[in-house]
Amino acid sequence: MNRQKALKCIVEQAHKGDLVFPANVAASLKLQQTLDDPDCSVDTASKLVLNEPLLAAKVVAIANSAAYNRGGDVTNVKAAINRLGFKTLLAIVSSLIVRQLAGSSKDKAIQAKTQSLWEHTAQVAALSQVIARRITRLDPDTAMFAGIVHEVGNFYLLSQAEEFPSLLEPDTFGVGEVDDELPEFEDTLVDLESSEAIIGRAVIQKLCLPGSVVQALESMWYGLRAMPPETLGDTLLLANELAATKSPLDFNSYAESERFTSEIDFVVGDGTLNSILEESDEELRTLTSALLA
Repeated sequence: MNRQKALKCIVEQAHKGDLVFPANVAASLKLQQTLDDPDCSVDTASKLVLNEPLLAAKVVAIANSAAYNRGGDVTNVKAAINRLGFKTLLAIVSSLIVRQLAGSSKDKAIQAKTQSLWEHTAQVAALSQVIARRITRLDPDTAMFAGIVHEVGNFYLLSQAEEFPSLLEPDTFGVGEVDDELPEFEDTLVDLESSEAIIGRAVIQKLCLPGSVVQALESMWYGLRAMPPETLGDTLLLANELAATKSPLDFNSYAESERFTSEIDFVVGDGTLNSILEESDEELRTLTSALLA
């Protein structure tokens, strides 16, 4: 079965609401729901985060990154939450959920793709945070959150890669090849971009994302980036282009455009995009590192 047919199978599952998530995702979603409760206190949040050692370490690391550290290092989860606020905390919990979506395959190829996809995701999240704060003047925490979740569909595909190994390879559907085994959608083969959107939407329904973030993800799937960027979608698209590590499951977007990435630049106030990114190098580096931790 080639990649096109595998995607059709998963799209069919998405239409039926039959997507299957790893068991630990449910527990993390419950944690997210509790933290999103307006009555949740910092003390309660601290206790919940401490129950997840990796999450606790990431919360402290991000609080101490150059993007958030404005008053010296913090050394405990409660102080880190006080510094970050609940919006950023929820974004960090979402990063845990996104990683969990890929499952825990022992297949080395799947593990490598998962790690590469997370490196790409962390870079896009950090770039989105800086671009929003320094250029588009949008809420940087929302932008980082959008960057964290922008590959949810592909993380889910990785969880299905043992059953459908062709998901890890470029599409090889031959011209004139006919598939009589699976039902067609809209009387055509499933378009790769539309299938990503269908699967992505099915996944984000579980994550209860804010409307502004969903709209930004739609821009990722279908939109065109304005230059200079203005919206959250523009911010996300630009960050995606600038990320040094490309999505290992994106077999279409970068083949011709990657060589132009270093040439992306425009005037921002008294500076340029490139000068802002150079000035923000430490913030980008430490925030990306903290997200990867």
